[in-house]
Amino acid sequence: MDKLSLYAKLLKLEHTFFALPFLLSSVVILYQETPPFGKMFWLLVAFVAARTAGMAFNRWIDLPIDKANPRTSIWPHATGHVKEQEIRQIALVSSLVFVLSSLMINWLAFFLSPFVLFLLWFYPYAKRVTYYPHFVLGLVYFLIPVAVDVALNTRVSWTALVLGTAMALWVSGFDILYSLQDYDFDRQYGVKSLAVKYGIGKALKVARLLHIGTFLSLLLLVLLVDFFGFLYVVGLFFIALLLVYEHSLVKESDLSHLNRAFFTVNAWVSLLYFLVVLISKVTDL
Repeated sequence: MDKLSLYAKLLKLEHTFFALPFLLSSVVILYQETPPFGKMFWLLVAFVAARTAGMAFNRWIDLPIDKANPRTSIWPHATGHVKEQEIRQIALVSSLVFVLSSLMINWLAFFLSPFVLFLLWFYPYAKRVTYYPHFVLGLVYFLIPVAVDVALNTRVSWTALVLGTAMALWVSGFDILYSLQDYDFDRQYGVKSLAVKYGIGKALKVARLLHIGTFLSLLLLVLLVDFFGFLYVVGLFFIALLLVYEHSLVKESDLSHLNRAFFTVNAWVSLLYFLVVLISKVTDL
């Protein structure tokens, strides 16, 4: 149990609350009926495996950085409580499970799975080669609705692309906020981010613009999804309020509320969106 607890801390399982509700929202939006149990089972297995692989790649590749960073130096892999070999094994096994589950879904998902793994592997390196690593992570989340469409409908629809755009902008925006925790360390160590290149103030402005784009993309879905109506628009209004609240917590001169803005608010955004989508489909309001 102690080892499982260390793995949970290593892989940040609580971050699942950011993506899982959006995955389920994608299923509700993109599939007209109740999905077959087998397809949903393998879709969820693929989701968990991909996320696990991505986090393991991140911890493995970033190990030297995490050891040097005071904020992350207490994490299980940085302290040595989880060995580098264990991280490599987790990354390998979860990658294989992801490919296998993709094969169980359909051939198209199987053929596209290496591209997803490449992005998950490349993201930790992005902060070494570009000041825009946040958009690489955004691209990973863009693929979630696309993957759902491929899995359930063997296609890529405009609805999936718009929903993916909303997710990409949302994740890129809050990843910019997340990176502010390490702004001073990143500048000294040579880790690249939008804030390092342009400063905290400009990075905050970009994050706000990205989240405005998130809202507009979600609003655009009203034109593409038959069962979206008044209730959906009202729900988006409350999501917009959450995003405004998130940005009100983070100021250039005061980053003390960053954790609340990142963890609490974004988890509520994802969960609220799923509830709005589900209720809209059930009630057709």
